[in-house]
Amino acid sequence: MLLQSPWTPRLAEIDASAAERLVLALADDIIEGRLQGGDRLPAHRDLAWQLEVGLGTVTKAYAALERRGLVRSVKGRGMFVAIREAHEDRLIDLSANVPPAMLSARLLARTLAGVARKIDADHLNLYSPPAGHLEHRRLLARWLETLGVRVDPANLALTSNARQAISLAFDLACGPHGVILTERVTYPGAISLARRKGYRMQGIAIDAQGMVPEALAETLEDVAASSRAVYLTPTLHNPTTATMGMARRQAIVEVCRKAGAWIIEDGVYALGPPTAPALAALAPERVFHVNGLSKSIGPGLRIGLLALPGQMVEAAQDLLQDIPMAPSPLSCAVVEEWLSSGVIASVPQDLRHEARRRSSLAVSLLGGVQFVAHPDAYHLWVPMPRDAADQLAAAAASVGIRVTPPESVMVDAGDPASGIRLCLGGPSLEDVTQGLTLLGKLMKGTQSTAT
Repeated sequence: MLLQSPWTPRLAEIDASAAERLVLALADDIIEGRLQGGDRLPAHRDLAWQLEVGLGTVTKAYAALERRGLVRSVKGRGMFVAIREAHEDRLIDLSANVPPAMLSARLLARTLAGVARKIDADHLNLYSPPAGHLEHRRLLARWLETLGVRVDPANLALTSNARQAISLAFDLACGPHGVILTERVTYPGAISLARRKGYRMQGIAIDAQGMVPEALAETLEDVAASSRAVYLTPTLHNPTTATMGMARRQAIVEVCRKAGAWIIEDGVYALGPPTAPALAALAPERVFHVNGLSKSIGPGLRIGLLALPGQMVEAAQDLLQDIPMAPSPLSCAVVEEWLSSGVIASVPQDLRHEARRRSSLAVSLLGGVQFVAHPDAYHLWVPMPRDAADQLAAAAASVGIRVTPPESVMVDAGDPASGIRLCLGGPSLEDVTQGLTLLGKLMKGTQSTAT
């Protein structure tokens, strides 16, 4: 006699196909621990009847979940949950900007088995070329193309993570003791990297679409042309979530062309085909495009990419001879396996669904609080005066909630305007709910005091 399934059938409340809604509903309940490892799922026909969907819809959804390693099929018995998730964190950490967990141990085991059959032993027996193996660059150039960035593999440098790609771009675009112009609040890693390497950062005014072209043009007039670069994130900016429209992107490119300034474009947060072209597509001769897989697949997949303007390839090769940065061949082999199996295509879609769910949750829990969010981002931004932001960070810590320190995103430490970045991707949904509920009460008090 077959065990009855403990799962109450449902479809996720999102605007998507029935199969996608079923995948998300089941994935939510598995990842959040409402279904345990070994739990039986409803039979295909029973589930189709209960949800009033086609049998093919259930078959497609179960196949997608099995590819992700969340469920497993046992011949003659049915479909079962393949993982067990437990969340016992005492501290609710809303400071680390990582994507929600979408990969399982079962998927990894299946992936490594496939890699073992295919990997070229020479990739481990010999040193990698300075910019990475050509076949790996070809592979990742194909992935970049899905994001709207076309690059000749010969013009692509591979690194062990995106921050190394930013570091390489800084060195190539600025030279020693250069000036980096960036949004007045920006990615904390870029700020700390610039400071350690001796670059001076100068903040540029921002609005709802990110960097303001007129402010950039004015600042470029006052900075020496030989040692400057513009670093910016046009899609889902960190920390404000601002995304540039087509007109804004063209304006930024034209300002930099006129001033002869290099652009370093951080594209790590794009989860799929862009709604507006990447800056690298508008000005490939002027843009260093930085990307990586840790934000779009998982933090443990450490591969960075730097798409280079053609005239900078030789200089990049020279720098990489001195400080090799190529990623692990095993990481590249995992990407190759996931590209062929469809995992690389499906995970960003799942991340978008999860990001939208968590963004909607924030809207419902932070009513009355002024904040900026984007449905595709797994972080949000609460703008406020610097003093109020420091007070909120301290108050949050006192109730067991860690938030991004306000000073870490500020280019100018004396800037009176700042804010709090809240990262919603890493914690469990239960912790996000609890954290935002507590923070909502704290922020209402802080913002009312600040006004």
